[in-house]
Amino acid sequence: MSTEGFVAAHAKDAHFERGLRSFFEYRDLGIKQATQGRVVAHVIRAAAGQEFSGQPHRHRTEFQLVYVLTGWIEFEYEGQGVVRLEAGSCVHQPPGIRHREIGHSEDIQMLEIVLPADFKTEEVASVNG
Repeated sequence: MSTEGFVAAHAKDAHFERGLRSFFEYRDLGIKQATQGRVVAHVIRAAAGQEFSGQPHRHRTEFQLVYVLTGWIEFEYEGQGVVRLEAGSCVHQPPGIRHREIGHSEDIQMLEIVLPADFKTEEVASVNG
């Protein structure tokens, strides 16, 4: 039995860094290293004092899941319209779906899981077209 790839991440060791979006901070949960780049998992929270900007974009992924831990966030999704997610809400974002964030609470915290770990993000002209 192999234990290769085992990882445990604890809240007391949490370290947040700026990442893809300047108005969010990301806590890496060690899954990217444990899966040799196949999957990334991180907790995302609002970065204090940073101005929000919700540009339409899409991610080149195979799988993307967002689960809201605290607070709320609103997205506009291609073909779906506005979706508000609150604590306990979960969304699967299909590969390549165009979307944009409309806004979020100051206490937003989300768990995001994405395959592959190193995915591309492309800005698009609009969510619906």
